Amino acid sequence: MATIGQLNLDYLVGQQVGTSVLLKKLGHGAMSAVFVAFQKTLKRQIAVKILPKSLLTEKTAAFFQQEAESAAILSHPHIIPVYEVGETEEFLFFTMQLVKGNELSYFIRQAQKNIVPSKRFMPIKTVIGLMVKILDALAYAHDNDIVHRDIKPDNIMIERHNKRPLITDFGVARVSRTKSKSDRLLLGTPMYIPPEQILSGTVDGRADMYSAGVMMLEMLMGRLPYPPYQTAMDLLKMKMGLKDRIFQKRPSQVHPVANRKLDEILFKALAFDRDKRYASCREFASKLEAYLNQFKPSSSPG
Repeated sequence: MATIGQLNLDYLVGQQVGTSVLLKKLGHGAMSAVFVAFQKTLKRQIAVKILPKSLLTEKTAAFFQQEAESAAILSHPHIIPVYEVGETEEFLFFTMQLVKGNELSYFIRQAQKNIVPSKRFMPIKTVIGLMVKILDALAYAHDNDIVHRDIKPDNIMIERHNKRPLITDFGVARVSRTKSKSDRLLLGTPMYIPPEQILSGTVDGRADMYSAGVMMLEMLMGRLPYPPYQTAMDLLKMKMGLKDRIFQKRPSQVHPVANRKLDEILFKALAFDRDKRYASCREFASKLEAYLNQFKPSSSPG
């Protein structure tokens, strides 16, 4: 079966989808493509995510539908809103806010390029500020029985004008009370996936907490301190074998301002055993806020 990257979707430009006209392709993921579109009813530019029916299987259709339905019930300032869901003869689609900005991964890479070695790390104030907002959004989703399952820098958009983080791509999200067979599939991204998700067991909000913690570790260190590995499967096996020893360094060993107290707060969220993590993303966020508040302006980190 072809992948979406192999399909020429240029012919879709100019077509009407729901209440919108497709203007240009922005990019594509594993199963879907995103277009900039003009919504005629409200006279604004939006984003349209489409899944060609030529790629449909029962599994991919369910993922796509779940993404739309999950995101559509969430209304939070740090979650990209979904406007409309539908289908044409050729594809399924949903429309959402068009974010003018870049993925968090872009900012991590940009920091690494700084010519001053001590400035090749994101400021701690910036990291914690972003994390508190992201964790609040995840806590809200968990309150609605939705676990994202694929939190990573590529799924966090940062708006250009106000630096607001927005969680996107609920494509592998699951309503946590659902117990279908598809819940036992290995979903997510190996670098950020929590141990319980590798085991394909049931997950809850603590899975997103772990992935967010890995993302924070990357923001603080520039790259993830995993042992050398060749393939994604090698990394997954090491995660299960090394458990709490999977990360070879701590932020305090690399970041010019981070200290062991921050290590302690972060690595509780990264515990191999989810029962040893914080009870919720809100508790994790509150610990980060308390850490930041202990600094006076003259000695504020970042």
